[in-house]
Amino acid sequence: MMPSPLRNGNGTRNRHLDLFVSTVSERKIRRFNYLLLLFRLASFSFSLASAVFTLSNSSPSRSQLDFLSFRLLFAANAIVAVYSLFQMGAASWEIIKGATLLPESAQLWFDFSHDQVFAYLVLGASVAGAAETGRQRLTQRPICQGDGESYCIQADISVALGFAGFLFLALATLASGFRLVCFLATGSRFPM
Repeated sequence: MMPSPLRNGNGTRNRHLDLFVSTVSERKIRRFNYLLLLFRLASFSFSLASAVFTLSNSSPSRSQLDFLSFRLLFAANAIVAVYSLFQMGAASWEIIKGATLLPESAQLWFDFSHDQVFAYLVLGASVAGAAETGRQRLTQRPICQGDGESYCIQADISVALGFAGFLFLALATLASGFRLVCFLATGSRFPM
């Protein structure tokens, strides 16, 4: 019985391919996987921090979650934090085992498509949060003065953390897109 060609890391290895895999290219692959893990860790950290800031920010008269755009900011960053946590686990698995969780082609498409969807989600939510913060500063000045100044500063911080989470998720999207293009062009996640 022949092993499935879709599963990465299982089955018998082709001896001819082993001759072409050098130690240098294995180090490059490992380094690239560590870089992808770092992007996912940063995305997780910034998105989680943004969600926590959004959830905990309130003034004596109102909470940040009273506004729809801030609820969207909270939900999007919480979703991205959970997704990034899952992807950190998948990246760690790939570093340790040298194989993907799903069949290789499915894993690459999963990573790239979900990275893009969640990057757009957190970008849109961060823009909505920034627009609401600006609107509050312009139209409701008493909220951002005196005792309420910390409310506005924390709102700015939660939006900025959301944008930072987007930045690192966008970098992860570029890396996963590179892996997908290499797979489509050469049949391998990395050019050797």
